[in-house]
Amino acid sequence: MRLAVPITVLVAAGWLAAKEPAEVERLKRATMVFQEMMDTPDKGIPQNLLEKSHCVVVIPGMKKAGFVFGGKYGRGFVSCRAGGGPGWTAPAAVRVEGGSFGAQIGGAETDVILLVMNPRGADRLLSSRFTLGGEASVAGGPVGRETTAQTDAYMTAEILSWSRSRGIFAGVSLSGATLRQDLGVNRALYGKTLENREIIQGKQPVPAAASGFISVLNKYSSRKS
Repeated sequence: MRLAVPITVLVAAGWLAAKEPAEVERLKRATMVFQEMMDTPDKGIPQNLLEKSHCVVVIPGMKKAGFVFGGKYGRGFVSCRAGGGPGWTAPAAVRVEGGSFGAQIGGAETDVILLVMNPRGADRLLSSRFTLGGEASVAGGPVGRETTAQTDAYMTAEILSWSRSRGIFAGVSLSGATLRQDLGVNRALYGKTLENREIIQGKQPVPAAASGFISVLNKYSSRKS
């Protein structure tokens, strides 16, 4: 009986020591979200849109809650084409915050992916803060293996967005939500305070914690150079 307390303490201490930082866990979830969405191409993001995209934002488990008035909050990561080529840059951290108004009851967690489709949208994305649908046009993206002539209207948007909740994958508009850089997470990943533009345009080495995330982006969405 005398050993019970010390053993319990040692087990708890070991569990705490093994528990990964929040940003590492979030990177793993972002990697899993992107891979799972791309593993179901008939119900996911069209491949030709991925190949044309300039940046990808993945926000795992964005929270939405409210009664009549609703709100959105999530944290994730963005990576852009490295020097305009087929590969991807080291990821920078982002936060999404926004409100909405409508008949909303209860709460939910939703995985979100944004594709930034042109250089102007990418430049806005790398500012310290901008509003989706205000400073950059955003639209719910089409679902399926390929886009068709009937979805050409989506191609005029700077940013396309999709969500997955309870296994259902669909285009969703995040118009009105605010996206800003998450300096605290950047500092935890890179060991110093870096703005998102410094990471994306400064050729920062990919940290070990983000290697899986970048590997999955390269696997599914590297355009032909």
